[in-house]
Amino acid sequence: MNRTRSKAGWNAPGGSPLLRQIVVSIRWDNRARGRLIAGPLVIACALGRSGARVDKREGDGASPIGRFTILGGFVRRDRFFPGRDTIHLTTTRPSDGWCDDPASPAYNRRVSLPCRASHEQLWRADGLYHVVLALDHNRVPRRKNRGSAIFFHLTNDEFGPTAGCVAICLADMRRLLPRLAPRAVMRIVGRGAMGPRPENR
Repeated sequence: MNRTRSKAGWNAPGGSPLLRQIVVSIRWDNRARGRLIAGPLVIACALGRSGARVDKREGDGASPIGRFTILGGFVRRDRFFPGRDTIHLTTTRPSDGWCDDPASPAYNRRVSLPCRASHEQLWRADGLYHVVLALDHNRVPRRKNRGSAIFFHLTNDEFGPTAGCVAICLADMRRLLPRLAPRAVMRIVGRGAMGPRPENR
């Protein structure tokens, strides 16, 4: 990736400033689909099967509403080449997992496999986690049953609902990732935050 440096810091390809915030809103006609606004980019995205809610609970299938810092992530470098990443990406290993067991001391943390507690595998065959960015939802402090493994990752061609994450297609992730500033914020908002229903405008 070619980046230029200005007095304010690193710029994205083409000289544009790196994006410090991206906004995700829910579609009026489908609560599991949304749009992600990142500077001039407007990107289709998949959301949790239950839409989005402020009072996020473990297993409710909802994406959390709020502002979340992108802390870094994981990448299958044998499948996805991010270039010179602006966000810190750790190379995913087959032994990488993420604990989603509220009773475990490792709840909502990365774990090494095998792991007795309930967990997600970060090394997946379906391609959805070839690049996966971790949001700081329920990280400090961690509260039991308030949600875990809320990621920003890839979706398939059907844009099927997630378990609570935000997901975009591979081509859009390739466009967006080099434009994100370190510790960029993802703001997930409810339907009403982006204006009235289209038929009422």
